[in-house]
Amino acid sequence: MENNERKELIAFYNVENLFSPDPIPVHRLDPTISGLRNWDERKYKNKLFKIAHVFELIRETEEVLPMLIGLSEIQGQAPLDELITMPPFNSEYGVIHYDSMDERGVDVALLYEKKKIEILSSEPITYFFEIEDNNPANYDTTRDILHCKIKYAEEIINVFVLHLPSKREKDINKPKRQFILNDVRGKVINIISKTQEAVLICGDFNENPDDENIKNLLYDGDLNKILTNPSLELFENKNFSTFYYKDGLLFDQILLSNNFFDRNSALQFKEAKVFNHPKLANWEGNFKGKPFRTFAGTRYLGGYSDHFPVLVEFL
Repeated sequence: MENNERKELIAFYNVENLFSPDPIPVHRLDPTISGLRNWDERKYKNKLFKIAHVFELIRETEEVLPMLIGLSEIQGQAPLDELITMPPFNSEYGVIHYDSMDERGVDVALLYEKKKIEILSSEPITYFFEIEDNNPANYDTTRDILHCKIKYAEEIINVFVLHLPSKREKDINKPKRQFILNDVRGKVINIISKTQEAVLICGDFNENPDDENIKNLLYDGDLNKILTNPSLELFENKNFSTFYYKDGLLFDQILLSNNFFDRNSALQFKEAKVFNHPKLANWEGNFKGKPFRTFAGTRYLGGYSDHFPVLVEFL
């Protein structure tokens, strides 16, 4: 590495239910704000410590903290404000977060290193889907997409953070994912054609890199390649960020516009990786090597998350 080059990281992490502790219920069977069982102060503090520790491990392993961190499965601003006061963040990171209309109150967020990143603008992108009863008052909502325009080393980057609808119930949400990705694709095409600004999309897509919806996102209407998905090579080499029973999945991905492959860019792509550090995984049994999660159904395990973080390294 030349003297004028330094390593930078951008990360995405589905943190699996980073929620504030629930108030003590009046009755044992009262519904909770989090929807989790016995989500109390002790479990919340353990969860915060675990998530902060993930980034300690990243710093130890990669010798640098990510300067941008997309997060999903956040509920509210308070856990984020507390997280960034802890080591290794030490109040040197800022938070961009908006409350979404998701039925569980689950949001995405962006953490950024304040000394390196200037936030030019930010906005949530909200989607509504009509329920099939022809009643306009009835609609379904999902998690917002976060769009931030940032400046790094005098270059402007459009960052999208997303957590697309899940594959539950025989993938009833596939049309919603397709609609959202088509909308995001239109926004990316508009940005690139009008401004030539860089674009980075990170998130839990609830689809693998070889799925058609993801592949279509990479091209404009004239089949010009506008985005590259380095996660595809990871997936083909069986690097997975989460699992469904025995199936390895790489739902967590970071997509990059052509700017990041230009040698004159302030950030030049080097490699993508899944951060599957042994301390974040189960050590034995049928789940050996898979993420050590916080919950298995309603059973509390006390782990980190049911996903591994994903990283992209730049020079």
